[in-house]
Amino acid sequence: MKRESELPKDNQFEENEIKTGLTVRIRKILTGAAAVLSVFFITLSVLLAASITWMFRTWNHLTMDELMYQLQAPMDGTNRNMIMDYIKSCIPATVIVLIAAISLLVIIRKRKVIYRIAVVLLFVGAAAIIGYHIAMAWERLDIRNYTENQSTYSEFIDTNYVDPSETDLIFPEKKRNLIYIFLESIETTYTDLEDGGGFEEGCIPLLTELAQENEDFSGNDSALNGGYPMPGTTWTAGALFAQTSGLPLSIPIEDNSMDTQESFFPGIVTLGDILEQQGYEQVFMIGSEAQFGGRKLYFTEHGNYDIEDYPYFVDAGKIEKGRWVWWGFEDLYLFEFAKEKLIELSQGDEPFNLTMLTVDTHFEDGYTCSECGDEFGDNTYANVMACSDRQVVEFVKWIQQQDFYENTTIVISGDHLTMDSDFCENVDSDYTRRVYTTYINADAEVEDPAMTRNYTTFDNFPTTLASLGVKIEGDRLGLGTNLFSDTLTLEEIFGIDRMSEELKKKSELMEELTSTINENASELLIREGRAPTATVTAQAYSYVEGRLPVKVTDLQNADTGVSAVNIAVWTKEDKSDQQWIQAVLQADGTYLCNINVANFGFKTGIYNIEAYLIDNSGTQYLLGSAEGYVEE
Repeated sequence: MKRESELPKDNQFEENEIKTGLTVRIRKILTGAAAVLSVFFITLSVLLAASITWMFRTWNHLTMDELMYQLQAPMDGTNRNMIMDYIKSCIPATVIVLIAAISLLVIIRKRKVIYRIAVVLLFVGAAAIIGYHIAMAWERLDIRNYTENQSTYSEFIDTNYVDPSETDLIFPEKKRNLIYIFLESIETTYTDLEDGGGFEEGCIPLLTELAQENEDFSGNDSALNGGYPMPGTTWTAGALFAQTSGLPLSIPIEDNSMDTQESFFPGIVTLGDILEQQGYEQVFMIGSEAQFGGRKLYFTEHGNYDIEDYPYFVDAGKIEKGRWVWWGFEDLYLFEFAKEKLIELSQGDEPFNLTMLTVDTHFEDGYTCSECGDEFGDNTYANVMACSDRQVVEFVKWIQQQDFYENTTIVISGDHLTMDSDFCENVDSDYTRRVYTTYINADAEVEDPAMTRNYTTFDNFPTTLASLGVKIEGDRLGLGTNLFSDTLTLEEIFGIDRMSEELKKKSELMEELTSTINENASELLIREGRAPTATVTAQAYSYVEGRLPVKVTDLQNADTGVSAVNIAVWTKEDKSDQQWIQAVLQADGTYLCNINVANFGFKTGIYNIEAYLIDNSGTQYLLGSAEGYVEE
């Protein structure tokens, strides 16, 4: 046998040429793959950067607690303007970069050295963009401290929580009605400097006067006083929960939300539970969708509230079907509906609790309704605040003119501090922002009228009961203190900073109270008939192509998104020949797959078919089944 060096020169040349050609092809494939990946990563980096920038622009004071809750919350009821704002802010820049990167590489593709440098620079640029924005998010969200707290236990809640089920509560012989008005994003900051606010000219003068004439626990100080929002209470669902239970909304679940749960803290006793036990008729009224953030689940489970929200009023014919503004409908309708409901409730034999939540003052910049003026010029959010100020106080004055008012207490509280990106940017950094609070026509007297109280929104829980004339053993419930008493609040004992740090840590009591949370939300959705479903049809077998088409149509309840639709097919009873095929989304929204009968040896007879949906969290749902038939 001849050695390689002894081969004829023409054969050796041919072999070298083949090797060279193979090397060139491999190099081209690798270069092409690198180019595709570089375009993908630079596009992804821009989308990530735009999303993070939009997030901090929209939620200027975002915390990890709020971010984690919102990531887990369902999209149902979300303000559609916010979704469109995200699309407008993030998608155009991403698409432009995608087109620019592709165009650049196409233009310089023949200039090999420059082409390779451009690919490398795209990778480097993508890495730099991603690194910078992740570092920024890490710093602004204080993720290091958040993760440390998530692994550190504190006995603060365990030691200081007072269980209402183990506390004596004595109601007056004649029970008082309660009207609890949660004001979206309203804080004491909005009043003027003279009255304890953060602005030269306040935009809530009527609410300021209302609080000063009634009770906000400011003692001899004329400056507005309010509750400090603690960790776990700084978004709407958390705020409603905190003010009515005395606890932070800390939930140890990932990729799920409270809306997917069978229960909402079943082991606690809340304001709604206590009033229900005392025979109160209770209503929760809002102009958005109560399902959002698990609010519907909370108020129905704790107090058996009647839920009157956007879908309710549409079904009742009071809001035109298809009419949607802001988060559902504006507050001017909410107050009119509330007046009608109060007249109805007041004619009953039982005491009532009407709990309301406004929405026009939600960030970003609020909703300008037909009642809004322009007294603050082009400062839209201030104009909306002033409009809400007038509407709320007009509503209170209407209540005060009704016969039922004599035996009714009104509680007005902001839910949380505003998340508007720039409205409070000029407020002094040393200013302590608190949510607006006032108690009107309360059946209780302050023990020390001269004392200015320091309190959190947890304190609203026992204070609201006290305002109804309820005597509370020890004057404490949950993590809250009855502010009409002279018992010190936890904030007065420990201070804001100490409380905040302790509440960010894990708690054995909170773990016990959330132990019923089901991390597999799909089980509940299936039980309640809210899981995704579809019609699965096996079409006629194609002899020419040797394929059995399967079509998935009429997809329903896919609220958690669609990652993929997969088809399982088998012919044997024991499923030993089962195969999986991914269906392809069609332009009309249906899904189609073709079963290659050759993969089953052209077997005739029945083909068993099941279609499964994989949602964006990776959860799998059975959509439906069908039988196909292959004839000879």
